[in-house]
Amino acid sequence: MAQTAEQRAGSRLMDRPEYASKPKPLTRGPDATVSEAVAAMTDRSYGCVVVVDGDDKVIGIVTERDIMNKLVGKGLDPTSTKLSEIMTTDPRLARETDEMLDWLRMMSNERFRRLPVVDENGRIKAVFTQGDFVSYTWPDLMAQMRNIARAQLSSNFHYVLIGGGILIYVLAMIVVLAGN
Repeated sequence: MAQTAEQRAGSRLMDRPEYASKPKPLTRGPDATVSEAVAAMTDRSYGCVVVVDGDDKVIGIVTERDIMNKLVGKGLDPTSTKLSEIMTTDPRLARETDEMLDWLRMMSNERFRRLPVVDENGRIKAVFTQGDFVSYTWPDLMAQMRNIARAQLSSNFHYVLIGGGILIYVLAMIVVLAGN
C-alpha cells in the first residue's frame, strides 16, 4: 500500500530542511506606520510584514496587496497610517507540526500566498509562501508523474506490444524491399 503524505517522514513544516534556514520573519507592532514597514520590507526584499503583539504572537499580516488595495487605492498617507488600520486580522496560522501538503491545498483553494508559522506557544517562527511549497513538493510531483506513466504503460502494455510488432514488421519490409 502506498504511503500518504501524512505517513511520510519529514512531511511536517518543521521537518523540512529548508525550515531551519528560513530567515526570521519581518515583524512590527500594530502601531508601526505603513511607511516604516514598507522601508523594512524593501530593505529585506520581503512581501509582507507580520503584525505581532508584545508577546510576539501574530495578530495580523500586511502584504504588498494590502498596501496597494487598502492604502494606495484609498489615498491614505503611509507616514501616518498604522499597520493596524490596513492589516488582515486573524490570518490563517500554521503550527510547526502541521502537514505541509495540507497547507498547500488550503493556500491554493483559499487564494492566499503567505502563511505565518507559529510554535506551540503561538509565537511567530517563519513565513511560508506558495513558492516555498512548490519547491518543496516538486520532487513529490515528479515521483507521482513517474508512477502515473508506469501505470499507464503497464495497463496498456498490449498496445505497446502490438505497436512494437507493427514497427518491426514495417522496418523489416523496408529492408527487404530496399534490397530488391
